[in-house]
Amino acid sequence: MTSSDSPTPGDIPTCSAKGCRDAAVWVLAWNNPTLHTPERRKTWLACEEHREHLSQFLGVRGFLKDVVKLDAWVQPEGSERLR
Repeated sequence: MTSSDSPTPGDIPTCSAKGCRDAAVWVLAWNNPTLHTPERRKTWLACEEHREHLSQFLGVRGFLKDVVKLDAWVQPEGSERLR
């Protein structure tokens, strides 16, 4: 790998928790049923430290649909793109 092959900071997905810049490990797929069609999936990314907190935040509201390792995530058709 040459230095030009190294990922830049903007290429590495980061955690969606406020103020966290750690590398994302998890995808939290969610949907707000009052705003989105049932098949729509919005995504938050989470590091190991924030996965549970973000999952609980979405879960309490009934929005959380799935939690998947980032390297196993397959973006459903018609869903929001990962940031």
